[in-house]
Amino acid sequence: MPRPIWSGAISFGLVTIPIKVVPATENHSISFRQVHLEDMGRVRYRKVCEVDGKQLSDNEIVKGYEVSKDQLVAVTDEDLAEIPLPTAKAIEIVAFVPAGSIDPVRIGDSYYLEGDGQVAAKPYKLLRQALQRSSKVAVAKFALRGRERLGLLRVKDEALVLHSMHWPDEIRSPESLAPPAVEIDDSEVDGAIALMDAMGEEDISHYTDHYREALEELIAAKAEGKQPAPAAEAAEPGGQVVDLMAALNASVTQARASRGEGEHATVHEMPKPKKTAGKKTAKKTAKKTAEQKTAEKKTAAGTAAKSAAKKAAPKKAAERRKPRAS
Repeated sequence: MPRPIWSGAISFGLVTIPIKVVPATENHSISFRQVHLEDMGRVRYRKVCEVDGKQLSDNEIVKGYEVSKDQLVAVTDEDLAEIPLPTAKAIEIVAFVPAGSIDPVRIGDSYYLEGDGQVAAKPYKLLRQALQRSSKVAVAKFALRGRERLGLLRVKDEALVLHSMHWPDEIRSPESLAPPAVEIDDSEVDGAIALMDAMGEEDISHYTDHYREALEELIAAKAEGKQPAPAAEAAEPGGQVVDLMAALNASVTQARASRGEGEHATVHEMPKPKKTAGKKTAKKTAKKTAEQKTAEKKTAAGTAAKSAAKKAAPKKAAERRKPRAS
């Protein structure tokens, strides 16, 4: 475990927990020196005053703030140390919030909090178990590297972890990045979920930095005077996806094949709308309407004929009853 970078206490109401802050992550990136290619001499940077041209040592350099174009104000480490900062030696918990309410965009560097001595054992465990049982995280203020920061306290295994957080006004709005409005069919969403299921994993600890591994091989080969192995040609990026459902189907099949799964998953393709369907429906509707009108005319004609027959029947009967002339 690396050396602590800060020591102080967690302020939890009236409870104090002495702790040490230890970096929770480490950087495995390969670093380079700048050299002169002709003779491999190291290229160094010197701190030179632009007024008198004198090369300066670190203890001769202080911070300066540009008030205006022609005015700089010097701020020394002593000036910063005298600023009243209540969180200078304390991680002050200011609120407890649901774990899911924190936007991951706000989370920065991570630190482990180590209990400092036996006196910290009980309150440390108390806070850890209280956070676990409540499913909450603690929002705290603390000072690190000359500035006050907002922090997030949570539980990882048996330890407390402190994440530095960006202040609310440091987060840019993503509103201008939203794509234009488009229609998404439910079957397309189902297809995307099927692909997510095919690519689902419980443990992602097996992923490694392939670029760093290739860079290490390159450096080892050149150190031995060997020619580095040629890199494999990268696949050409595909063109614009026209059939989204076909791409989802192919992606699910590929994901399952890469995992060696025998079961073949399929995303059902959406039925394509027929262009003639609307015309056929319109013709059927027009035909039915015409037939209905013809039937109605026939019914009306029949009804009129019956009415006329009924009216004519009494006249015919009267004529039959009249005596015939001799």
